[in-house]
Amino acid sequence: MESLDLSMMDGNFKYEVASRPGAAFFKRCFSCGTCTASCPVSEIDETFNPRLIIRQALLGMKKDLLSSELLWFCAQCYTCSARCPQDVRFTDVMAVLRDLAVEQGFAPARMKEGIPRVDAMAQSLRHGIAEYLWKCAHGEQTGETEKRLQNELKKGLKELA
Repeated sequence: MESLDLSMMDGNFKYEVASRPGAAFFKRCFSCGTCTASCPVSEIDETFNPRLIIRQALLGMKKDLLSSELLWFCAQCYTCSARCPQDVRFTDVMAVLRDLAVEQGFAPARMKEGIPRVDAMAQSLRHGIAEYLWKCAHGEQTGETEKRLQNELKKGLKELA
């Protein structure tokens, strides 16, 4: 089990995040996992874990979180936000974290110019995820769609780096 170095934590980070429009309720999270369980990106790529992202922000793991490529995986579909029992609004929190990553130099320098491409990629992923979920609901094979979405996500992130 990996231990946390508490000296590397930023105790004010959660307040910095919560002070931004859209993230005011993120400290309400009690880590129930509804966001991760309902996240279509998490279903396709298990390294994306909304609950863990919130936990890292609450613990003050600023550098690790803001420098992570996982910040850019969110397809902004709002499924997590719609299902959250605490109204955390994870999708809006992700937008805040992305903004902080760019503003504070944790994201690649080109990322600020690439944000419209991230938005376009998210739109494309939302459509692909809708197709994937439709196939799941109707008992159709999803393997090819899942692989296509994983590749699209990885390719898009490489283009932005």
